Amino acid sequence: MSIPQDIREFINEYPGVNDDPDASENLAFYSNNLRCRPDNVLIDEIHEQWLGDYRKLEYKHGFIQWLFPIREYGMNWESQPLQPHEIEAIKANAEITTRVVKSYELMLDFYGMRLLSQETGLLGRVLPPRNFETRYRNLVTSSHNYLRISRILKCLSEFGLEQLNLGFLLHILNEQSEFNELVANGLQNSMDRWWANCLRNQQDRIWVGAAISRVRASEFVFTRKEYEKALWNRKQNGWFGAMCKETTIE
Repeated sequence: MSIPQDIREFINEYPGVNDDPDASENLAFYSNNLRCRPDNVLIDEIHEQWLGDYRKLEYKHGFIQWLFPIREYGMNWESQPLQPHEIEAIKANAEITTRVVKSYELMLDFYGMRLLSQETGLLGRVLPPRNFETRYRNLVTSSHNYLRISRILKCLSEFGLEQLNLGFLLHILNEQSEFNELVANGLQNSMDRWWANCLRNQQDRIWVGAAISRVRASEFVFTRKEYEKALWNRKQNGWFGAMCKETTIE
């Protein structure tokens, strides 16, 4: 399956895109010193007030470019593309990096998921009284979230948090393969062409792509046990290890 042009540019770290030292609004926003536009809220206020406000997260659109800036223009022209000097400053600041992860957790909750390990990227379903089934249905039917997820994954990679991408992708693959969740055609197409390629580490990208292909071909079931083992191996050894053969479908 061909890789879309925007993903190729992302993988190659946007060749030809130069740094603008005068553009620092993303850094100021994540430093909690600038209110995003048009919503006029600080990053800490979003984290404190918007968690669980699913209607707001569904129907407002301008905030996503501020929470997950990338080196591309989005639909909110009141935001700025991410600049290389901002990337380095954000990665070097533990407090700001924590805010980036909190933004990710905010959207995970909206999608019916929760972060279990920042180190490995391991995800689980949201706990009651949250209802993961309702959130999963919303993700399946609200396709504008597919573009949001591409942006989220690109952003996390920019800030050196690509293990979170791996945890997200393989969580969805486990849900699809073992539990028949999140299996809509549009979602799977976005996952296979866009999300799975939002990995700059070529070795990881090849492994994840191969796992997805095997699941799509009904060659094996990607179980929760296999998911957890793959992430653990990746953290400990820098490599997922061999794909399970014991769960092959007869």
